[in-house]
Amino acid sequence: MATLGMSVRSPPVSAQTPLRQQVRCTAQLRTVRRSQSDLASSGCTRAVLLGSSSLPARSLSGLKGTPAKQQRCNIRQVTAASTAVAATSAAPEKPSGFQWGADMKLLGVCLAVGAAIWVSPAPQGVTPQAWHLLAIFVSTIVGIITTPLPLGAVAMLGLGATMLTKTLTFSAAFSAFTNEIPWLIAIAFWLSRGFIDSGLGRRVAYTLVSMFGKTTLGLTYALVLAEALLAPAIPSVAARSGGIFFPLARALCESCGSKPSDGTQNKMGAYVMKTCFQTSTISSAMFITAMAANPLAVDLATQSLGYPISWGTWALAGLVPGVICLISAPLILYVLYPPEMKETPEAPNEARQELEKLGPLSTKEKLTTLALSVTVSLWIFGGKFGIGNVAAALLGLGIMLVTNVTTWDTCLAQKPAWDTLTWFAALIGMASYLNKLGFISWFSSKVVGIVNSFGMSWQPTFALIVLFYFYSHYLFASGAAHIGAMYTAFLSVAIAAGAPALPAALLLAQLSNVMGCLTPYGIGSAPPYFGAGYVSKSKWYTLGFIMSVFYIAVWLFAGSAWWKVIGIW
Repeated sequence: MATLGMSVRSPPVSAQTPLRQQVRCTAQLRTVRRSQSDLASSGCTRAVLLGSSSLPARSLSGLKGTPAKQQRCNIRQVTAASTAVAATSAAPEKPSGFQWGADMKLLGVCLAVGAAIWVSPAPQGVTPQAWHLLAIFVSTIVGIITTPLPLGAVAMLGLGATMLTKTLTFSAAFSAFTNEIPWLIAIAFWLSRGFIDSGLGRRVAYTLVSMFGKTTLGLTYALVLAEALLAPAIPSVAARSGGIFFPLARALCESCGSKPSDGTQNKMGAYVMKTCFQTSTISSAMFITAMAANPLAVDLATQSLGYPISWGTWALAGLVPGVICLISAPLILYVLYPPEMKETPEAPNEARQELEKLGPLSTKEKLTTLALSVTVSLWIFGGKFGIGNVAAALLGLGIMLVTNVTTWDTCLAQKPAWDTLTWFAALIGMASYLNKLGFISWFSSKVVGIVNSFGMSWQPTFALIVLFYFYSHYLFASGAAHIGAMYTAFLSVAIAAGAPALPAALLLAQLSNVMGCLTPYGIGSAPPYFGAGYVSKSKWYTLGFIMSVFYIAVWLFAGSAWWKVIGIW
């Protein structure tokens, strides 16, 4: 390969070289020059690097059995041709004309949707400010779905529009950047990087594979059930699923050779990520303490019922529908969104061998274990000491940074973390001001009026209430915001229509968690799994809707039957 740096020149011809040999060498040089011109025009770099097999046969004829000087002449010629063609192929292309940084057709669709709402007259009861914010919010949501620009850029344009139109002030538009959920999600990304880079993620992944790794389905069930077991103890789905199990799932997928960066996301990662996210919404619905907004639903239900819903009543009510969904969801997604790698019978033995190669825990692995143990312990017990989830996560991250398990440059390089922080905070901010400006209360009252106007019995009325309540979550970037804005109004209508009060309160409260399955922004566990890049937006929305139909059916039918058995209904 050292000869590739040689320049093209005529081979030296000694005084003793016969005239015939000089003529032949000169003719061969002309042939090689013609060949390198042909090769350069055809871009056959690979053929040249593999030995110039595309050269005309006559240029290589005579190498075998010819005098050494003639062989050297031919070799130099072929090498020179290789150099010339490689240089020609490596030459930079001329810069093309101007290119847009966005897909202008899709961006036009987003703007058209927003403009159509903006110029429409605001309904009676909705202020112009709230209506204009709705136009910008819907336009941003369309941008999040169609992606004319990266998600963070779409969100920034949305925030810019709210300020340029004087719909919101700067402090209002960026108010959600002080919300703990987006920051908790970003810190979860950084913790996951340390978990992987330290080698602890690989070790835990190999351990899981050695125990359950004969099938991808078995590995997924192990993650799903472990997350559900921790649900009662960690009252933040963003911390539990995003901070603990997302890093573990990511490390497991990468250890098995499934990464979005090299196009192998469908090998197993896409299925595992989507399933772990979907089931996190189920485990959050099963216990009051599994999601931060559940106590708010209990408090609001108490106002309608006249008595509180106990932890045990909630857990018992959610047991059967929750377990059915936890068992069924991985199987349904296995059919709808199957992994390419389904069975790995040799994986457990190979994982054990890899564990033996890893040897004892390294210093960085021990420090990572310490950091994560402190974080998880404070997520479970920190509330008793006034320590919030973000503070606990920052303490764990601080331990990793100080001990060099990870670095701040590594955190800065985590583009999905910053992108997710940006677009999720932007959506939360706009959605919260839709509520503050009165649009959500107006929307709730309109839905209630429509349902009441049908004059139906309580069963179909309640079914409609559930559907309206559930699918209106497309407008929300927070479960707490949805519960605070709509729970009381919808529960009141259900009870007034004749629905049993306690079952209605429980059903709406538990589905307030499950409805997070719809979008990549509807619940705290969604952004990290979506931001990892394993699942496309179209698949995320399509599968989310399909699974939502299944979940609603389970809670309405299996849940109702179970509640009759235990005396709730």
